[in-house]
Amino acid sequence: MHRTAALAAAVLVAAIAAVPAAAAPAPDPTELPTAPRGLFLTVSGDENTWIRGVLLHCSPLPGGAHPEPVAACAELAVARGDLDTLPGDPHPCTKEYDPVTVSATGSWRGRPTAWHKTYSNACELSVATGAVFRF
Repeated sequence: MHRTAALAAAVLVAAIAAVPAAAAPAPDPTELPTAPRGLFLTVSGDENTWIRGVLLHCSPLPGGAHPEPVAACAELAVARGDLDTLPGDPHPCTKEYDPVTVSATGSWRGRPTAWHKTYSNACELSVATGAVFRF
């Protein structure tokens, strides 16, 4: 009797294995998650001794982890996304040399962006970039 039960079980397992698994339906493209649009901004110290970064979204509304998204997006809009022409925050700085390097990667209004620059100190960075890298 055990032999018959074992044979029946083997036939059942073989039958289940032979049935093709139902293919999962293709996901609806309108339901696929989209990659976040915006700029990932970083600031690092001399020789990358420290680094911090935030994500800034400007469209459809200013947001992300940036502490001043409205001001940063407004300055980017004035510069038309050209980080070399940001209005900045003009004020006097000391001549201290303590370099900081900044970068912006991602997209601004659908245009791919990959930019980086080194400033002689954090004050010079603020003068040149205003709210964009103030985090």
